[in-house]
Amino acid sequence: MTVSSMTFSKAQWRLLQTPPAGGAWNMAVDEAILETAGRQLAPPTLRLYAWSPPCLSLGFAQPASDVDFQELQNRSWDIVRRPTGGRSILHTDELTYSVSGPYTEPRLAGSVLESYQRISAALLEALRLLSIPAQAQPELARTGSQPSQSKSASENGPVCFEMPSSYEITVKGKKVIGSAQSRKQDGVLQHGSLPLTGDLTRILQVLVFAKDDQNEPNQEAARLKAARHLRERAISAEECLGQAVTWQAAAQAFITAFSRVLNLELLPAELTPTEIRRAQELVLTKYAHSDWTLKV
Repeated sequence: MTVSSMTFSKAQWRLLQTPPAGGAWNMAVDEAILETAGRQLAPPTLRLYAWSPPCLSLGFAQPASDVDFQELQNRSWDIVRRPTGGRSILHTDELTYSVSGPYTEPRLAGSVLESYQRISAALLEALRLLSIPAQAQPELARTGSQPSQSKSASENGPVCFEMPSSYEITVKGKKVIGSAQSRKQDGVLQHGSLPLTGDLTRILQVLVFAKDDQNEPNQEAARLKAARHLRERAISAEECLGQAVTWQAAAQAFITAFSRVLNLELLPAELTPTEIRRAQELVLTKYAHSDWTLKV
């Protein structure tokens, strides 16, 4: 099904705009929403949020050995492991979105790629509203990089924005929105980030790079090579436009785009008491716990 052929009956989704928070809380909230929305105890939900302090997030199956923990501590940056696949992302100066709901929601139904494509259409419209000339990557071959990919990060390097997947959003071949999807018994969670401003290569300062005696004799040489590679593969909204984009402007573009493309009435709301309690529990037992963060 092509994006242009998508038609949906009008539906009401919940809209959450939550304050900037640490990595463990942000991931715990996404999982708590997935549980309630997936079980239809709350409407399908679009959440828009930010991070404070800056946080390095690891993909579900990414080795913790990719991280320079001393440098992370020196910079007072946070760390968390996501429930979704992919590689590391530095969450700072960005807008992050998450979509959660049951498999019975038509916009999330079908295969991973089908639902990914529908959400990508809304993301493309959001960037169009921001005057960013983006396009969606075509569907890659089955052996290529897929949205739900969970293979080791070391196979293609430790940085998420280096490699676009099917239907991810690029500008002149450079990834501008990185997304990942998780499918649980309760339902579907997809989240992703739009870097708004700042140097995307900052992430490399807290990652470990394998030494190659012939080509890259030391960590710094490998890091400089990775920085060149990352600049060729990823881009921020500010770089696209030559001017800064505020979080508020990006959030409004996302709200308008999701409403328009997916035929939604987005109803502003707050986390329920049940979701808050569940998120607090998940912070303590999972996302802030070393057994989860260092599990790979």
